[in-house]
Amino acid sequence: MGTVELPVVVGVDGSDAASDALDWAAELAGRRGLPLRVVHASLWERYEGYVAGTAADRPAERLHSEAVLATAAERAGRRVPALKVMTDLAADDAVTALLRAGQSAEALVVGSRGRGEFASLLLGSVGLGIAARAQCPVVVVRGRPENVHGGMNRVVVGIAERERPSEREPAPPSAAVAFALREARLRGGELEAVHAWRCAGPEDHGARENHRAHEDHTARENHGAREDHTARENHRAPQGHTARENHRAPQDHTARENHGAREDHARRAAELLDETLGGATAAGLPPVPVAHRPVEGSARKALLDASAHADLLVVGARRRQGHFGMQLGLVNHAVLHHAKCPVAVVPVS
Repeated sequence: MGTVELPVVVGVDGSDAASDALDWAAELAGRRGLPLRVVHASLWERYEGYVAGTAADRPAERLHSEAVLATAAERAGRRVPALKVMTDLAADDAVTALLRAGQSAEALVVGSRGRGEFASLLLGSVGLGIAARAQCPVVVVRGRPENVHGGMNRVVVGIAERERPSEREPAPPSAAVAFALREARLRGGELEAVHAWRCAGPEDHGARENHRAHEDHTARENHGAREDHTARENHRAPQGHTARENHRAPQDHTARENHGAREDHARRAAELLDETLGGATAAGLPPVPVAHRPVEGSARKALLDASAHADLLVVGARRRQGHFGMQLGLVNHAVLHHAKCPVAVVPVS
């Protein structure tokens, strides 16, 4: 018995953003050799029901929905001529309809905003709701035209610290890495793996120790003063010099510790990228150029900076069993709202 071919699903509503998503989804399905399922949701269908008959008998809402789907199917067929296209008019709200369709989909593709949503919104409610809840990869098509149209020849994937394998053998790639690697391979482009790390500052690493050392040093000085006040007075200048040296010594020691900690963080970040991508690239498939980029700083900034020169940014989103709310995280929220290229959110169990 052969494997079931899951389609790429795209939501359309006649908006310009949906047209961009349709084009992107058609090309994704074409690259992967999969059918495309075009979904248009209409609550009117639920409340009013389907009225059979000629075009003259059907209400304007039904005619509009059919026209949206027909136009989308024709556009997708022109975009990828050999593509198998299916259409689905769903009697539900857009989020519910697309989440249901995503239960049997290779990926869900949506635009950054839909019809009727304020142009000032960075991300529409449909895209955000689906990215936060879907059980399959969700691509939100957003960003600059040159990034959306695939002019960068690069896919970027964010690597989280929690993806570090616990054993010495190369671990299988995470779902996000596997998705990004496949896209880079099918596009004939480069995969850039970004891992952001931060080294805590002196206030985190050395403040308590320095404070304690200073207190101990002061106590010893006070004790010595009480025992031999006259001797201290006679040798005040040399002791003043010694005090300054003693004050400087903890600072120098802390600086060396911080430098060593920064080097250690950078080394571990590089090791993490090697380990995470080692299992991905050793799959017996055509090689993909991989650039490892450990970055000191926030993950949000590192990924947003990387998105400027990418055709696609891929991030993982942990799905917790029994949790039905928004499951995205702050970094994923940021890239969905501000990335310069399309963003794929891949569920990680």
